[in-house]
Amino acid sequence: MSMQLSIAILGCGSRGRTYAKLIVSFEDRYRLTAAADLVSTRRNAVSSLSTPGEIQEFDSSESFFAAGKLADVLIIATQDSQHFEHAIRAIDLGYDLLLEKPAAETLERCEEIDRKARQRNCRVALGFVLRYTPFYSTVKRVIESGKIGRIISIRTHEGVEPFHQAHSYVRGHWAKSNESSPMIVAKCSHDADILCWLGGAATASVSSFGDRTWFREENAPEGAPNRCTDGCPAASNCIYDAHLYLSEKRRWLSMVMDGYEKTDDAGILDFLKSSPWGRCVYHCDNDTVDHQVFACELTNGITATHTMTAFDCGRGIEVYGTLAALKGGEPYHESGSPELWLRHHAEGNIESLEIHHQDDAGYAGHRGGDWGLVNAFKNLFQGPLALQSGLDGIDGHRLAFLAEEARLTRTVMSV
Repeated sequence: MSMQLSIAILGCGSRGRTYAKLIVSFEDRYRLTAAADLVSTRRNAVSSLSTPGEIQEFDSSESFFAAGKLADVLIIATQDSQHFEHAIRAIDLGYDLLLEKPAAETLERCEEIDRKARQRNCRVALGFVLRYTPFYSTVKRVIESGKIGRIISIRTHEGVEPFHQAHSYVRGHWAKSNESSPMIVAKCSHDADILCWLGGAATASVSSFGDRTWFREENAPEGAPNRCTDGCPAASNCIYDAHLYLSEKRRWLSMVMDGYEKTDDAGILDFLKSSPWGRCVYHCDNDTVDHQVFACELTNGITATHTMTAFDCGRGIEVYGTLAALKGGEPYHESGSPELWLRHHAEGNIESLEIHHQDDAGYAGHRGGDWGLVNAFKNLFQGPLALQSGLDGIDGHRLAFLAEEARLTRTVMSV
C-alpha cells in the first residue's frame, strides 16, 4: 500500500487537466507517467506539472495505446463519443480505469464495458465526483447511521443554470444527442447514480417526460441574427448574448478555447465570430431537452423522482424515511436554511447537520468532489477496499438511459 499508484491521462482537456493538477498534489501517493491529446498545448500543460521527461507525451490515442501499458490506472477524459473505444482498448491492455461519465453513448455499450472489464478483471470507476463531495458523503453517512429509519422515497433536483445550458447543451459539445449522449445522461448521470447509490439498489422501472421547449427558432427575439456577433437588436437584454464571454462569463472559455487566458478581447471576439459559442441560442442545431423529469422504482421498493431544468441553479435532495426526513442542497442554503438538515417525525424538531468543508487549495471543482475522487484513488484501485472488477456505477447509467428511452417512447421502461 506504500507503493505509488502510477496514472496516465488520455484526453488533456478541462477534466483531464483538473485531475492532473490534483494528482501531482498527492506526490507521496501518485505518479503521472503519460499524457495523450491531439492538441500539444493541452498535453504540455499536463507534462509541465512534473520534472521534464518524467511524463511521456502522445499526440494521438493510437500512438498512446501502441506504447503498451504505461501505468496502473488510465484516466479517460476524451469526448463522450470516444469513451467506448478508448475504454475497450485500455481494458485489453490491462488498465484499471477512471472513465469520465458517461461511460459510453448507449446503454448497450456501457454494459459491454462492464462485461469486458469483468472478463479481464479490470476495475472501472466512473467520474461520479458527487459521491466524493462533503455534502453527499454526509448524506450517505446519515442514511447509514439509521437516523432517518428505512428509506421510503427520494427526490432530487438539478438546476443546470441558463447560461450553462446554453454554453454546453445548446452551443456546445453536448448539443446533439447522437454525437454525445442524451441530456439526462450527459448532465444527470450524476443524479441517477446518487439515487441508486443512496437507495442501495438498482432500477426496477422508470417513466420520464421532457422536451426542448425554449431554445427554438420561434422563441428568438425579432430580428435576431444567426450569430450574436452579427449585431443583435436584443443583445442588451439577452442573458445568453455571446459578448458576455468577454466579461462575467469569460471563465467558461477555459473549457472550449485553448490559450484563452492569454488572449485579449479582440482575439476572443474573433473566436466568437467563427466558433459555435458565438451563435444565437435560438438559431442552433441542438436537439437536447431543456427540461426533463423521471420517476422510478428501485428493486428494493424505494420510489424516487428527479427534475432537471435549465431554468434554475444548483442541486437539492430530499430523503424521506420512517424516522425522519433529510433535506438539503443549494436551493435550501441560498434561501437561508441550513445546507443539510433533518426533521424528526416523533418530536417534530429540526436538526441542522454540519458539513466539514476543507480549505485546501486543491479543494475546487464540483464543490470538492474532484479533490475527493482523486483522494480516493488509492482505495478504489489498491488494497482490501478496492472496487470489484467491472463498471462501478452501471446501475445509475442504466437508470438514466432507460429514462431517456421512456421519454422518447412515452412508456414505462422495466429492467
